[in-house]
Amino acid sequence: MAELDVLIKARRVITAAGEVARSIGVRDGMVTAVEPLEADLEAAEVVELGDDEVLLPGLVDSHVHVNDPGRTEWEGFESATRAAAAGGVTTIIDMPLNSVPPTTDVAALRTKWRTAQGQVYVDVGFWGGAVPGNLRDLRGLHDAGVFGFKCFLLHSGVDEFRHLEPGELVDALWEIGSFDALMIVHAEDPHVIEHAPAAHGAGYGDFLRSRPREAENRAIAQVIELARRTGCRVHILHLSSSDALPMIRSARRDGVRLTVETCPHYLTFSAEEIAEGATQFKCCPPIREAANRELLWQGLADGTIDCVVSDHSPCTPELKRFDIGDFGVAWGGIASLQLGLPAVWTEARRRGHALADVVRWMAERPAEQAGLSRKGRIATGYQADFCVFAPDQVFVVEKERLHHRNPVTPYHGRPLAGVVRGSWLRGVPIDIDSPPRGRLLNRGGA
Repeated sequence: MAELDVLIKARRVITAAGEVARSIGVRDGMVTAVEPLEADLEAAEVVELGDDEVLLPGLVDSHVHVNDPGRTEWEGFESATRAAAAGGVTTIIDMPLNSVPPTTDVAALRTKWRTAQGQVYVDVGFWGGAVPGNLRDLRGLHDAGVFGFKCFLLHSGVDEFRHLEPGELVDALWEIGSFDALMIVHAEDPHVIEHAPAAHGAGYGDFLRSRPREAENRAIAQVIELARRTGCRVHILHLSSSDALPMIRSARRDGVRLTVETCPHYLTFSAEEIAEGATQFKCCPPIREAANRELLWQGLADGTIDCVVSDHSPCTPELKRFDIGDFGVAWGGIASLQLGLPAVWTEARRRGHALADVVRWMAERPAEQAGLSRKGRIATGYQADFCVFAPDQVFVVEKERLHHRNPVTPYHGRPLAGVVRGSWLRGVPIDIDSPPRGRLLNRGGA
């Protein structure tokens, strides 16, 4: 074997065999050797991790709102990818809305590429959008390299990204299924929400009643039946209602091509602990009760929920309306891109889960769901994207020390276990104080 570029020796590495001692050899940005720790390998550089450090594959976050261009004051490619790297995330896929223009045709995708070029510290791919009137644009976006298509079943929160009515959803699923692409769905039923009490005031309970579980349950049932009818691959975004888990299991047994994600905030927080006016916790669908949270954890444990991704949806502090603390008018979105790994690990280990489980939920399965065939694992033939993690080191979140653009997060002041001590991209440590060297990805190209 020719000399390796880098050899990483660690007593704790997460591989397909679980947590094991290994020597990881890297050449030309790829993992070319996964050998016992004492293996005699030659490399230009040897790196030995400390006994308190674990080598993980770089995380894959397939649900990130970068908002650039158009709302760059909310977030941007440079700030978002710095936060990702600081959190052990080496690949993100950007959502098609909250930027202006939204990514609903090839021209808009090219605008995204031009904006992101030279600004990204980690690898970045793009979702396209399925909106009223762009049915004929979907194949072109697919051919241009988007990873799939996002749609809403109710108002998205921004007027320039409109939701699909039921007939439009059917047409989009038939079209997307014709070239075996993926539809990812924000599943809440608008009619249920229209008949629920309106969100208002500082009480979180009032906001929670405005987005009832039934809105998710009905929408997910609709998506399942349409996926069954059309054969299209579908993915349910940010599941927060545990009530939907039985129908998801049933659909899978019937052969419906369905995957599901949830998010760190649904696994960490509970409605009962959210104080009056704490609008940093507002998101849609909402954070629900503690009993619901525990059922989501069970859904992860039994494989009903495939993966955990951030739904990083930041905004400027003014839009959270801390001045009046009104959940009815505050922007709904959680900023957490940098904190997903320690947040999930903190809660996972309390429930008896291992780091290998967290890696499966936050690296391996998001990569598989998005079609990133060479990311998400430490194995030969995979890209040498790594996260160096100290799982037993504890810290308290300080919002001012986070790298996303605006210092707003519900995790502020929360103690978490697990510190990311470094992230590697294609065999080289990421230095967020140096020029960025991440790449822009096409579907199938990573």
